[in-house]
Amino acid sequence: MNEQVSEYLTKFSCEVTDLFQAVRCIIFDVAPAPPQECLWAKLPSYYVGTSFVRLIAFKDHINIEAKAAAEHKKDLVGYKMTPKGMLQIFIDQEIPADVLKQIFAETFGS
Repeated sequence: MNEQVSEYLTKFSCEVTDLFQAVRCIIFDVAPAPPQECLWAKLPSYYVGTSFVRLIAFKDHINIEAKAAAEHKKDLVGYKMTPKGMLQIFIDQEIPADVLKQIFAETFGS
């Protein structure tokens, strides 16, 4: 993990960090090439070419910014989508891994 991203996560609980790590693993599993992991505007971002996925941690959830997320809203019943099209996953929710794999694959164009 990128040192800056690792440092970013130190501000959050183990539950949020575990959720973040699980979603991060899905990103790396699905990406057609190893994503470049960096902070963009102080937010963990994962780039493949010009396409990106951004993970934003909060005290009890993470937001996932991915171009294709809004297109899968119907597949994410029970999960909140922000007005800006970011998917929110709370620490007490199951990770919708299959849908995230589709979202990330479409976002990265793989």
